[in-house]
Amino acid sequence: MVFQFEHDNLDTLDGERWAYRKVPLPELKAVLSKWQTQMNGKAWNSLYWTNHDQPRTVSRRGNDGKYRKESQKMLYTMLMTMQGTPYIYQGEEIGMTNVAFDSIEDYDDVEIHNCWRERVINGNADPDKLLDGIRYRARDNARTPMQWDDTENAGFTTGTPWLKVNPNYKEINVKEALTDKDSILHYMQRLIKMRKENEVAIYGDFQEYEPENEQLYIYERNFEEKQMLVVLNFSEERAKFTMPEEWKGKKTELLITNYPGEKELKNRELEPYEAIVWLAL
Repeated sequence: MVFQFEHDNLDTLDGERWAYRKVPLPELKAVLSKWQTQMNGKAWNSLYWTNHDQPRTVSRRGNDGKYRKESQKMLYTMLMTMQGTPYIYQGEEIGMTNVAFDSIEDYDDVEIHNCWRERVINGNADPDKLLDGIRYRARDNARTPMQWDDTENAGFTTGTPWLKVNPNYKEINVKEALTDKDSILHYMQRLIKMRKENEVAIYGDFQEYEPENEQLYIYERNFEEKQMLVVLNFSEERAKFTMPEEWKGKKTELLITNYPGEKELKNRELEPYEAIVWLAL
């Protein structure tokens, strides 16, 4: 199995770890699709958005405000419909977000403190600008205590945790996710079930449509005469979807979507961060 970091490096600006940019979707898709097609039949891919060394997925690639649930569900719909072994890092299943600590002293990562000493204390770097980059990219974003419930320290410990708990733990926690039928956690469970029941999502060949589309990621999976179509809106705006010619006239079954309502495969507008997966019958 291969772990590759190419998609992780795309938002780095001019090789500077603490400077970042918004990556155009066609650029991200080109990397992700390349690893799907060029690894096919040769090696096995790892599928991940984050880990203990990366910031939180929804803050980095989605929308951790108004569309936190929708965008996190969309991002993991992609992960669960590609060839490889998917990884869900702790806290991702409830949509934990980056934490914006007020002070550099709240961060624990030695890399951050070495950089701060070099650039701010012993140099002339703008502390506010550097802190902004740290808040976006810090490894500590993924290392804050797991948010179990809305009690002190998010129910993680009665002692003092190594890092402060993200202040949004009262709204984002496992207890809340278990009671909310529309939670990211319940959607993740449905995604995993869908993947296990459809081998085309695991082993299928990969074919992308509209690689230059700046809002939508559209791709097809093919395995043993089974076909799956995945449509993902990576934007916070509505997006026009045109059905691929190859899918016109096909009878389909809706496997999963992160929005209620529409089940039919047809030309339509997708909602912000909408994700839809169809299976050809």
